[in-house]
Amino acid sequence: MKKFFSLLGMAILGGTLTLGGYKLLFNDAVVVERTLPNNAQAVQTNFNNAYESSSPTLNAATIDFTLAAEKTVNSVVHVKNTTLRTQSNPLDIFFGNGNGQRQFEQVGTGSGVIISSDGYIVTNNHVIDNASDIQITLNNQKKYKAELIGADASNDIALLKIEADIDLPYTPFANSDNIKVGEWVLAVGNPYNLTSTVTAGIVSAKGRDLEGNRNIESFIQTDAAVNPGNSGGALVNIRGELVGVNTAISSKTGSFVGYSFAVPSNIAKKIVDDLLEFGTVQEAILGIAIDPNFNNEGVKVGDVFYEEGANNSELKKGDVIKKINNVKISKFSELKGQLTSKRPGDNVNVLIDRDGELLTKTVVLNKKSTFIASSLGISLKDLSSKELKKYDLKGGAKIIENANRTLSYYGVKRGFIITKVNKKPVLSASEAKKVIDNSKIGNGNPLYLEVINLNGETERYAIR
Repeated sequence: MKKFFSLLGMAILGGTLTLGGYKLLFNDAVVVERTLPNNAQAVQTNFNNAYESSSPTLNAATIDFTLAAEKTVNSVVHVKNTTLRTQSNPLDIFFGNGNGQRQFEQVGTGSGVIISSDGYIVTNNHVIDNASDIQITLNNQKKYKAELIGADASNDIALLKIEADIDLPYTPFANSDNIKVGEWVLAVGNPYNLTSTVTAGIVSAKGRDLEGNRNIESFIQTDAAVNPGNSGGALVNIRGELVGVNTAISSKTGSFVGYSFAVPSNIAKKIVDDLLEFGTVQEAILGIAIDPNFNNEGVKVGDVFYEEGANNSELKKGDVIKKINNVKISKFSELKGQLTSKRPGDNVNVLIDRDGELLTKTVVLNKKSTFIASSLGISLKDLSSKELKKYDLKGGAKIIENANRTLSYYGVKRGFIITKVNKKPVLSASEAKKVIDNSKIGNGNPLYLEVINLNGETERYAIR
């Protein structure tokens, strides 16, 4: 028996020494590291008064999100879009069943934000793009058929309208210029068809230029969780005011992994106002070209086009833009964001550095008249009244830059005027760009152009 207790004691002592040595050498944590390839990409997350926002100093331990959540969940809606698709099936023709084409419905879902008590709703363009039917479901599960008022694909914003017999709860716009990096925000939406989901985070960055969204260059970046279905939902401050419309995530998997992005509320509100007043977005420009080789803080003016703005002589080549209306400009995406939220004819105060001297210039923004048809590689401009009279035209689009090899081979150059695309007249540069970029060039589908050359002669081309 004595021998047994002796052996038992030695075993306990040995175990204790082993455990102590392990903790001494390795502490008490085991960490497993795994390196993933760095191939994150942007994924669209598709599955009335403007208040001035201030950012008071807050104690994170005492922040209460319940008020903002209560204000927002009832104004964020579920958006269901139905699109008719046509599918070809050669076997149907072979067996004598119809013409070989079948129509089927494709359903997509996303989110939207009620922005007025009479039923106007803002969402993402990609949530309702090409939809033949749009259905809105409120937080109380009531369903309404929505009318598409207008959309802007370049900024990924769409405006819907529903008719309800009651005043609807809505989320007011905030001034997104006033939101600060590090400020708390909530993302409210319908990820994976889970209604009224609220997540919290902070503003991680502003004026973010997100690769893969070439037309939008001024996102608000946040670490609030956003997943498929959140598109078109609300990004709100702790007062429940709309500071952004959630639109994309940066992900290797298609689901949230750390960052999400929202169109700033100032841009969304301006687009909504334009769609309601004009039916289309009014694009404002400074009338300048940017020096792409400038790497310091600010935006350097590479050239000034007097006919397109810049108030004739207020800005000069070499000026470095530091602020727009007291909003700091560190890079081009921030300048683009400020201009996108403005209208042609608006006055803006531009702080510039001119040869080391800081000057403030008041510039009148002009209307954008130059458009790039990226699918064809040409830049287009509206015709002047003089050109319309000279060629006896009602409209058209003048080519001001041509990077298309096929067109260059046939002698098409700067100054040629496009009058028809795919055998249909075009009356403006924006219309020509839209028709060209929406055409499916290739695979046996030619793009037909009718142009007037520099001698006033009509020429026709088929681009394959």
